[in-house]
Amino acid sequence: MPVSRFESMLKTNDVYFFDATEFEEIIEHYLNIGKHSLAKKAVKLGLEQHPSSIQLKLMRIELLIFDDKLKIAEQLLAEVEAVEPHNDEVFIQRATILSKNKKHKKAISILKSSLEFVKDPEDIWSMIGMEYLYLDDYENARLNFAKCIEVDYEDYSSLYNIVYCFDMQQNNEDAIKFLNAYLDKNPYSEVAWHQLGRQYFEMGMYKEALQSFDFAVIIDDSFIGGYLEKAKTLEKLKRYQDAIDNYLITLELDDPTAYAYIRIGECYQQLDNLATAIHFYKKAVHEDPLLDRGWMLLTSACYSNKNFPKALYYINKAIQIDEANPLYWRKYGDINLKLNFYEEAVKAFYKCIELKDDAIEIYVALTDILLFLGEYNEALAIMIKAKKIYREFAEVEYRLCGLFMVLGKEDYSLTHLKNALSIDYEYHFIIKDLFPSVFHNMKIQDTITHYKKVIK
Repeated sequence: MPVSRFESMLKTNDVYFFDATEFEEIIEHYLNIGKHSLAKKAVKLGLEQHPSSIQLKLMRIELLIFDDKLKIAEQLLAEVEAVEPHNDEVFIQRATILSKNKKHKKAISILKSSLEFVKDPEDIWSMIGMEYLYLDDYENARLNFAKCIEVDYEDYSSLYNIVYCFDMQQNNEDAIKFLNAYLDKNPYSEVAWHQLGRQYFEMGMYKEALQSFDFAVIIDDSFIGGYLEKAKTLEKLKRYQDAIDNYLITLELDDPTAYAYIRIGECYQQLDNLATAIHFYKKAVHEDPLLDRGWMLLTSACYSNKNFPKALYYINKAIQIDEANPLYWRKYGDINLKLNFYEEAVKAFYKCIELKDDAIEIYVALTDILLFLGEYNEALAIMIKAKKIYREFAEVEYRLCGLFMVLGKEDYSLTHLKNALSIDYEYHFIIKDLFPSVFHNMKIQDTITHYKKVIK
């Protein structure tokens, strides 16, 4: 074998003779397995032994392009082109250089001009399709990939690219028509059934999607992608046990994944089997400790079980992974409230606001905790900030009423009370809950009574 002899030569530092075809085979082997340094050694030695070999020069050009040494590649390509101007590899490498320089339209022009000289145009059509993809011209890209499919129905790379073009055009209906026509001619293509199922899934046609994924896994019973998509579809149909069974098949076919464990856990949670859900969430974070979603699901499960200390432990894990996620800080605040850790809850809700979580619930929760802690001025500052965002909200106005009265600013208090009553009279009970002493203030009572008479 040429490759074995070549590697033996490298070990002994001897120099063996290989003919040009053998060098091409050696170089091709190393390129296919990604060992470019050995491919370069073979090219160098090959050109020393066969300095006029056009094919070896073209292989050197390919390696130069891979290393982004485009000027040297262009110079060498010009020399080859002078000898063999219609060599299809010359067109391909020139187009590749142009593409690397982001001159995609020129690359397309070169590739199109090569079509009259090449015997097998499929590779050229595929390259033209890729250049159109770089230009976001999905229609022309698709048409070129379709030519490849017409020649070779098992060219799955082109099939995927055609579907990708439909996806980028958000044209699920035409994608479905295309795939059904393809399957009429190639009915045992698990890849096409899988892609057809994906299109139906995107359109919310879950029964049709399920049927397509069923065909995919019947044709190839080891098709992991088919089982995964089938399981996701079964979830949409609320057939959670069937979904679990299909996710479990993927775990048997390949190494376990955190994604599959998560999905199984969520299915069990839908079946109200929280203990088993937690078991699979734990498997997920064991498989991928940096999966913050897994830690968050564990947090939510423990929160549902009122196991707040464990929920706090898990939410801390999620925050360590993604401390810029305001939803995690919101949950952290809620859990600390349940545990009566008020200072930590305050810290959490301030963090939410810092991270641009401007939900009214955040401002209200933070204000109520500060009020409980006796931090009236700080609570007032938060409500004033909320007022700038939520101008006509009773939750804000009633709290401003109470806080201003507590701080001795009666006129402001009564103004905000009137605003609050006009927005939502029935909600005035919140004053009694949060500010009992304010509620019994005679001016507050008179204002409420007066407003009640007005609305009657």
